[in-house]
Amino acid sequence: MTVIPRESHTISRKDISENALKVLYRLNKAGYEAYLVGGGVRDLLLGKKPKDFDVTTNATPEQMRKLFRNCRLVGRRFRLAHVMFGPEVIEVATFRGHHQEEAEDDRNSSQRGQNGMLLRDNIFGSIEDDAQRRDLTINSLYYSVADFTVRDYVGGLQDLQEGIVRLIGDPETRYREDPVRMLRVVRFAAKLDMRIAAETAEPIPRLATLLNDIPPARLFEESLKLLQAGYGYRTYQMMREYQLFQPLFPTLARNFTEQGDSSMERMVAQVLKNTDNRIHNDMRVNPAFLFAAMFWYPQLESAEQIAQESGLTYFDAFALSMNETLDEACRALAIPKRITTLVRDIWQLQLRMSRRHGKRAWKLMEHPKFRAAYDLLALRAEVENNHELQRLSHWWGEFQSAVPVQQKTMLNTLGDDPAPRRKPRRPRRRPAGPRRDNNSAT
Repeated sequence: MTVIPRESHTISRKDISENALKVLYRLNKAGYEAYLVGGGVRDLLLGKKPKDFDVTTNATPEQMRKLFRNCRLVGRRFRLAHVMFGPEVIEVATFRGHHQEEAEDDRNSSQRGQNGMLLRDNIFGSIEDDAQRRDLTINSLYYSVADFTVRDYVGGLQDLQEGIVRLIGDPETRYREDPVRMLRVVRFAAKLDMRIAAETAEPIPRLATLLNDIPPARLFEESLKLLQAGYGYRTYQMMREYQLFQPLFPTLARNFTEQGDSSMERMVAQVLKNTDNRIHNDMRVNPAFLFAAMFWYPQLESAEQIAQESGLTYFDAFALSMNETLDEACRALAIPKRITTLVRDIWQLQLRMSRRHGKRAWKLMEHPKFRAAYDLLALRAEVENNHELQRLSHWWGEFQSAVPVQQKTMLNTLGDDPAPRRKPRRPRRRPAGPRRDNNSAT
């Protein structure tokens, strides 16, 4: 153990949440050990503002509940105490101990599946045990309000200073215990702009398929942390490098090209870059738009294939392919219906945006997801470098900002435009077949 005294580190109580301090002080006053731990300590040492503050203690969850009236216990696999202060939640975990065989009283036992995955883990131990049980060295630093020191049991401070993401313990064993750790390694490396230690990185491509054993609902939550935290593009690059993208997005991975420059890949890269920019500018992001953009080209290709093979009208084929595309996506990630419903709206509006005559343009702008649909249209125009799409996107951009008189003039001059096509063009070579009317506006 290394103890870093107050004069040798940069953490100050004024940068710590008052509510986290309340929890720490009350636990200390009641005779328990208590430390700030994890990302909060890491970010404070890096000079960043922590998103949240976690506490670890030798008090059990039941003792926590007796000590704090505003406390509720959560979790089955890991038993945790949440101390509620209005909108702020301070998460408190009891020191984790080393695994042992499942006992009759399973409140203090662990349970593994056949593949080595931990199904239950409520073993309590000492702070030394707890440090070894955490996933990354940089997340295993402990700050004490009792003496203002930082405790380092696993070399986390040196890794933090050298910019290294390193797993604690044997990497393959730790990944098999919880395959999501592979995603966490990549996420922190991308977020903190650090490199992954060689022994931590080596098993990841070999074990990436273990993510198929993780419940899709948990993978959905992880996908948002990976792609909507402000570092999505870099995370995406690293996920592809370590073969972690396929278990989460099999539809997309199936369409990857060797050069990485297909329309779908350019779209994924661009929407992630745009999302990162919005987050860094404190603008809202919507996962429905992200998924609508990422899956647009597989959806378009599926619709055209169904139309050719089934003889259905294109709009019927498009509706059928939406079901198939989203069903496959949801088998890997349990995307909630509230999101897939919005994805459908954004996709269907793409088919309507070239039909602007009469009152259609005004009616279309009244749709709640019009702005998201317009943004996807603009992205498509940028990705495909398609003159017709660029012209249509520019028209809608002007129409939205124009006053009603100007809008009427714009609609009256549409008669000079070619007749609108009712089907988006797929930006790749089509197989030989009957000639299609190319007289179109989108």
